[in-house]
Amino acid sequence: MANVENLGTLERRVSMALAADEIERKIDERLKQLARNVRMPGFRPGKVPLKLVAQTYGSQVRSEVLSDAVQKSFTDAVKEANLKVAGYPRIEKAKDKDLEFSATFEIYPEVKVGDLSGASIERPSLEVDDTAVDKTIEILRKQRTRFEPVQRAARDGDRIVVDFKGSIDGQPFAGSEANDYAFMLGEGRMLPEFEAAARGMAPGEQKTFELGFPDDYHGKEVAGKKASFAMTLKKVDEPCVPELDAEFAKSLGVADGDTAKMRAEVRANVEREVKKRVEARVKEQALNALLAATPLEIPKSLVAMEASGMAERAMGDLKARGLDPQKVPINPQAFEETAKRRVALGLIVAELARAESLQPKPAEVRALVEQEAQSYESPAEVVKWFYMQPQRLSEMEALALETNVVKWVLTKAKVGDKQVSFDELMGGAAA
Repeated sequence: MANVENLGTLERRVSMALAADEIERKIDERLKQLARNVRMPGFRPGKVPLKLVAQTYGSQVRSEVLSDAVQKSFTDAVKEANLKVAGYPRIEKAKDKDLEFSATFEIYPEVKVGDLSGASIERPSLEVDDTAVDKTIEILRKQRTRFEPVQRAARDGDRIVVDFKGSIDGQPFAGSEANDYAFMLGEGRMLPEFEAAARGMAPGEQKTFELGFPDDYHGKEVAGKKASFAMTLKKVDEPCVPELDAEFAKSLGVADGDTAKMRAEVRANVEREVKKRVEARVKEQALNALLAATPLEIPKSLVAMEASGMAERAMGDLKARGLDPQKVPINPQAFEETAKRRVALGLIVAELARAESLQPKPAEVRALVEQEAQSYESPAEVVKWFYMQPQRLSEMEALALETNVVKWVLTKAKVGDKQVSFDELMGGAAA
């Protein structure tokens, strides 16, 4: 027998009273079943007295029978009340009453997607021209810069290696000394006075200079103070950007070194990346429009589970990068806002998939997999890799569903094209 109480918009409590005679009957049945197979010293299998079996295993069996009965009673109660449980219930035993329990839990909210006719979505518009290709090739050249040692005065763009020692009022301070310290001159990583002192020095040269730490300097103990530094410049490395020639084309995977072919491949890659970023920005706006039009009370249990999963994945990422998660503790609460958004979107997308029949067809999933595979050297192998494991494919199915939802939103909202520059679009992908 169970009773369901409303504790809030989403919180419910089921009170359960188990029948004593039914519990005792099931305990007796399970002990008899156990007695048929249990082994004890001095007795043949199946010949252990039931009383001895009960003395040995009675407490464990009672606990198992009660757990099963509570689970069944809870399942029957939520099924009868037509409730969809979110997360896991918190089971508690009533004080001084062995056969009375309560289960507190949350239910999924009712999702009613709001009116999207007032939502405005801007689709970035951009044609990949020769200038965009030139800029991309220049970035690729700079990424392949090598540094060669030179015997001349240091200038901006050089990588230099220095020893330095600093003091304030004759006393050293945290970070005041380093040997073989390398940095790029002119990048602004060091304080302006430090870079100005290094600029123009040649290998082997020494210099002393004064430096004033800004009032808002991150090192509070030296902020606003003047320091004296002695510096020795040990090495100057000059950047050498590769020529735009056959060797450079080969370094980008063009086997015969044909620069025209290389340029065509770069253009194709840029066009793919532009398409992805345009889609990402449109998708972000569409999902934001859905969230704004569909206010929801989100089950706290689902948010906690999502935040915990995100924290676990972040720790896994730290391990993969060779870092110790124990030394960089990750608190699931740091992911709470993102988790709320993900859970809300998950509920809305699931409702739209059901109400508007937006579940992706196999051909739509395949098209998305093939599109993803195009950015790899062996697209056919990547496609095969996705289809080898259900989990990988399920991620693409979820992506295909989101794509269908975005398309649906675009049929309801006001959509307009907006001209953007190449730099503006490529400066940052949508979140």
